[in-house]
Amino acid sequence: MLNNRKRALSEIEASEYISMSRSFLRQARMEGNRDNRTPAPPFIKIGRSVRYLRDDLDAWLEGFSKLSHLTGSR
Repeated sequence: MLNNRKRALSEIEASEYISMSRSFLRQARMEGNRDNRTPAPPFIKIGRSVRYLRDDLDAWLEGFSKLSHLTGSR
């Protein structure tokens, strides 16, 4: 269970928080931002540990377009 007061999330916690796979997070970190790919969320390194700040993940999620409906599909 995710602690709602935690500021820095592990890879597992971050993947649950944004509903993306751990492999997406790993690949995005290694490849960086590429054309026609979902951009990587920001992360920090503390020693050998990778952490994702909750505020950064919230901003990353807000950066995507919100669709109220799909046009042209009938």
